[in-house]
Amino acid sequence: MAVSIDRVYQKVLALANKEQRGYITPQEFNLFADHAQREIFEQYFYDLDQFQRVPGNDITYSDRVTNVENKISYFKRYDQNVSSITGGFGDVMLEDHDEDIYKLIALRLRYEPGGSLYVAEEIQMGSEQFLYASSPLTRHSKKRPIYWKRMQSGEGISLRIYPRPQIGGAGGSNAYDSSVDGTVVISYIKTPVKPNWAYNVINDKPLYNSTNGVDFELHASEETELVYRILALAGIAIEKPQLTQAAAGLGAGQIQQEKQ
Repeated sequence: MAVSIDRVYQKVLALANKEQRGYITPQEFNLFADHAQREIFEQYFYDLDQFQRVPGNDITYSDRVTNVENKISYFKRYDQNVSSITGGFGDVMLEDHDEDIYKLIALRLRYEPGGSLYVAEEIQMGSEQFLYASSPLTRHSKKRPIYWKRMQSGEGISLRIYPRPQIGGAGGSNAYDSSVDGTVVISYIKTPVKPNWAYNVINDKPLYNSTNGVDFELHASEETELVYRILALAGIAIEKPQLTQAAAGLGAGQIQQEKQ
C-alpha cells in the first residue's frame, strides 16, 4: 500500500515543467519528498485530535477517525524486545530504536521467566515520582511498574523503571540482579523511512533505479497530497511563485473536501 516514489516524481516533473516553469533535480526532489512525507505524517496526529471532537458515523470506511487511525497503523510496532541496559539503576536504553521511535505507546515488563507481562505506567520525574512513592496505594510493584523518560547526553532516550528490570547488570549497591531473566518490551509509532528516488545517469539523463529506490511509507491515498506539497516546495526553490500558488490551491481544495 506504499506510495511509489517514481510515480510521484514523474507527476511532479510533468506539472513543474508545464509552461516551462522549471526543472527539479533528483537531489532537490528527494529533499522535498522527505519534508512533505514528514509534514503529512505529523498532521495525522493533529487530525486525529480534531476528528475525535466531532461526532463520527457508523460506516467504517467513511469514518474520519477510523481512516486516520488506519493510516497511523502502518507505523505501529508492537512488543519489540529491548535488551540494552546500563548503569547501576538499570536504566533501559533505547539506543537500538532511538532513530526509529516517533512516539512511545506502551512499555511492558516480565520480571521472572514464564511470568506475565505487566504494563508500566508513565509518570513525570519529580513531583509525580515522589507522590507515587509516598503512598502505599500508589507505590510501584512488579504487578504495577512505573517509569519515566530521561534524555542521556550522547546516548538518546533512556527509561528509568521501578521496580528495576532484572535482565543483567553489574555491581554497586543499586545494582539489579543479573541472575534473573526478565523481559522488557516496547510498543511505539515509528518514524517514516526517508524516501529516495535513486537513479543512474545514462546519456546525461537520470533514470530511475528501482533496486535502490525507497518508496514513501504513507498510505496510498496520500499520493496526490504528496505531489501538491512537493510542487509547493519546488516553486519556492526554483523561484516560481505561480507554481507554489497553484500547488497550494490544489492542496487546499483537497483538504477542504476531506475535513468539511
